[in-house]
Amino acid sequence: MAKRHNSHIHMSDALGEFIKENKLQKGMDKVNAKDAWVKLMGNGVNNYTTAVELRNETLFVSLSSSVLREELSLGKTKIIAMLNEELGKELVKKIVLR
Repeated sequence: MAKRHNSHIHMSDALGEFIKENKLQKGMDKVNAKDAWVKLMGNGVNNYTTAVELRNETLFVSLSSSVLREELSLGKTKIIAMLNEELGKELVKKIVLR
């Protein structure tokens, strides 16, 4: 059982400690990567996005449009840089568009 602290701490610190103690960071990274994709790509791309999943520093994105897939594949490096900047750490190393 977790220890109780009598001093007051910020909610963000408490959540960070909870995530660290329960080893939930990988799951949080997956959720954050998906949210970053949705935020950065906008409605035009998200209408054709069927699934986004982060596995071992690789972001797998399923698209329903082959034309959009080709278009996005030309800017993979820029997309990776934008995602990592949004996430605040080097989380995505590779993108697989399918």
